[in-house]
Amino acid sequence: MASSQVIPTRMELGRQKRRLVTAVRGHKLLKDKRDELMRQFLELVRENKALRESVEAKLRKANANFVLARAAGSDQILNTALLAPKQQVFLDMTVKNVMSVEVPVFEKKTRTENEGDIYSYGYAFTPPQLDDAVESLSEVLPELLRLAEVEKSCRLMAAEIEKTRRRVNALEHVIIPDAQTKIKFITMKLDENERSTQIRLMKIQDMMVAEAIEKAKAQGL
Repeated sequence: MASSQVIPTRMELGRQKRRLVTAVRGHKLLKDKRDELMRQFLELVRENKALRESVEAKLRKANANFVLARAAGSDQILNTALLAPKQQVFLDMTVKNVMSVEVPVFEKKTRTENEGDIYSYGYAFTPPQLDDAVESLSEVLPELLRLAEVEKSCRLMAAEIEKTRRRVNALEHVIIPDAQTKIKFITMKLDENERSTQIRLMKIQDMMVAEAIEKAKAQGL
């Protein structure tokens, strides 16, 4: 199979050796990249699990506070109080390069400098449970944004790990063995050609010696 794919010359042997060196170096670099990606991916997975549990717990608490607020006041009072939000949140997204993977970074900004300025209603006609509900919902936002960052980063890193794994396998099981097989084949062919050349030279030398002897006999020497 190798004989039909490669011409056994010294130039081709040098090219295949350079190809093998490059493939081995690339294999090591990609393995190191894969291992580091896996390490960071596992850290993100653990952080993702903790964040999701925390966010879900805080959302359950916020929902419970809203249920208590609804029980303490009428729907009309609550709907009127929450009709026009006082604070606005703006989201900026940048990217961070992690092992050639561009993961998102979210940064929130509020309309006013005071992030706690979130109550759009007066306290006289609303139940105190509504304050707790609005506050608990506001507190979950930073962790919710971080959770979105981590989950997206996990998906991107998982895709990069799979891509890197396929490249490592291709180098390890296809490209490197192929280069080694071709180097072995070319080396064997070159050695065989060298032996054949030596044998031909020896035969030519023997023929020349025999011819010289015959000439000497013919001349009576």
